[in-house]
Amino acid sequence: MTVEPGAPRHLRGVLDTSTVIILSQITDPAVLPAEPLITAVTLAELTVGPLVAATDEERAARQAHVQQAEADFDPLPFDAAAARAFGRVVASLRRAGRKPAARAYDAMIAATALSRQLPVYTCNPDDFAKLDDLIVVPVALPPST
Repeated sequence: MTVEPGAPRHLRGVLDTSTVIILSQITDPAVLPAEPLITAVTLAELTVGPLVAATDEERAARQAHVQQAEADFDPLPFDAAAARAFGRVVASLRRAGRKPAARAYDAMIAATALSRQLPVYTCNPDDFAKLDDLIVVPVALPPST
């Protein structure tokens, strides 16, 4: 279920990787939960960035995201409860005709959130569409400068 703009703010919520990447550009804290959280899966996804960057400048920017996330968050683990929720997420993806392997990181982030009954805040709500019982809060991308 996608939350409409103007809905009440959640106290806690999971930021997906796309939201963590633009976090420093968000000027209105009300678009995020009062207590933003990340998953260990997001931290893992972020660590890939510097290793596959095409330029030194891009590598440095991506490494800065990793270091900022490590400094700002204590990631939620992908634990046994998340592993059980993962089955529900993959079943939802298959029923929707989507390929779970192509969305593995998103599915694990969703499962971690579901296992803790938390919404997911994302710049890419379509990545989390049609996942049973998951609350998805869209986060607008900041305007390009």
